[in-house]
Amino acid sequence: MTSANQSESVIVRPVHFRGSEKLMPDGGSEVVNCGDFTHQHALPDGNGSWSQWQQLSRLVNPLKSKAATFAAECKHTVHGVIQVSPFNSTRSTWRIDRVIVKAAAKQGLILDLDMASLLLRHCFENIVEAHTWISETNINDAFGLALYRQNGFQPLAYVTYWSIDGEQISELADHEPDLPNLLPVSNADAQLIYHLETASMPPQLRQVFDHQIRDFRTRSIAGVRAQLRRWLGQSESVSAYVFEPQRKAAIGYFNLRLSQNSHQPNRAKLTVHPAYTWLYPELMTQMAQVLQGSANPTLQLASVDYQPERESYFRQIGATEVEHTVMMSRSVWHKIRESKSVSIEGLQDVLQGLQPSGKAIPSRFSWDAVNHSLRPSHRRQDDSSEGTLG
Repeated sequence: MTSANQSESVIVRPVHFRGSEKLMPDGGSEVVNCGDFTHQHALPDGNGSWSQWQQLSRLVNPLKSKAATFAAECKHTVHGVIQVSPFNSTRSTWRIDRVIVKAAAKQGLILDLDMASLLLRHCFENIVEAHTWISETNINDAFGLALYRQNGFQPLAYVTYWSIDGEQISELADHEPDLPNLLPVSNADAQLIYHLETASMPPQLRQVFDHQIRDFRTRSIAGVRAQLRRWLGQSESVSAYVFEPQRKAAIGYFNLRLSQNSHQPNRAKLTVHPAYTWLYPELMTQMAQVLQGSANPTLQLASVDYQPERESYFRQIGATEVEHTVMMSRSVWHKIRESKSVSIEGLQDVLQGLQPSGKAIPSRFSWDAVNHSLRPSHRRQDDSSEGTLG
């Protein structure tokens, strides 16, 4: 049986919150996990047991209404799951959060790579508002790289994730940061953060991300969730930016997410204008002082291949390279549905309405030698002669 015939028996369906428990079939089969764009969930790379499938089912949460989850079923058995979500507020770019497929161990089943490709193509064809798709995969994940390359993805940027331990954080916190114009971030500063983000990335990445100013505003629902996490003692977020009064622009920004769990590290997002790379040690010192006294002083943050100054600074302070990933993207063009064709009878009616009625209209004036006055000279619309009517 060919893979084309096998794929006809596979049904891809959306997964809702009430049906998430059905993602866990019986048995101890192996699963293949590729891609983890958000780096917020601890699923292992490579192979794992079906018990880890349950962690994905928890992502099907009604509070995360933006994310879409699809499952591939064959003979009432789930063989693959994909989760995608919009990357920006215009929903023109979507990201692939995770793809997990059941390893093909029996004859008659689609190969795991074909199953994952089937899930990807389903998203490409059915999420019509997405013009660009992005993914992130570990550079050692052969399955993930083969999957995205086979489906038209091209490398966009290489990302390195760094870890700074508690001892290094303490050394950084001993210094006093020179940041006279450090201000807290609010929704009123979204335009400044937007210009800083777009100025700090290459044009190709800027085009793919397609960020807008509203992408950097905190929505009411997100604010409520953050407040709930803070009340429950799970995490807390601290954000600040450096303002340049002469340029009236933001030149540095960080968002520090403090974890109240001693087993989970703190995470930070750091953005520095390419012309102000001297801000790296100052902003890192500021974040280190905020981390003093936290449950786990370890800090994790990322650098991209177009930020050599940041990577040089991290190596200088002794940060550890945890993971290397590649961010990939591809465009999707959806065929525009053709409008309903006009019938021949309807076209004739339109043309008849545009034909001249034959009524005479003034075209020019001529001199009447008898009456010594000007009189209008008429011509019918259906008369091609140049003479006038007497």
